[in-house]
Amino acid sequence: MSFQAYLDNVEEKTGRTPKQFIAEAKKKKLTESKDIIAWLKKDYGLGLGHARAIDYVIRHGANFEVRQTTGSHRDASGTLKLDGKSRRSKKRTSADVGFARTRTSKGG
Repeated sequence: MSFQAYLDNVEEKTGRTPKQFIAEAKKKKLTESKDIIAWLKKDYGLGLGHARAIDYVIRHGANFEVRQTTGSHRDASGTLKLDGKSRRSKKRTSADVGFARTRTSKGG
């Protein structure tokens, strides 16, 4: 599972985006990894892996070193998307573009 997929799974489990966790940790003045992980496990029921993923973005932000370059653990880039799955714009496929052109050219 990619780093981004870990963050997306946390959002599905908790309903909170990484940015929301960052803001809440800042408000609680949590800066130490052990305190952040304990909070995430206690308040949100996260397992260690998911808690560590959120801990990373709280303490280091969206950028990380890509280590997996192939397979299911691969991330597309070294920049994580922290706004949440629902805020990401849908990638338009060539079929979508063709459909849009057809509707526009037919007036509709």
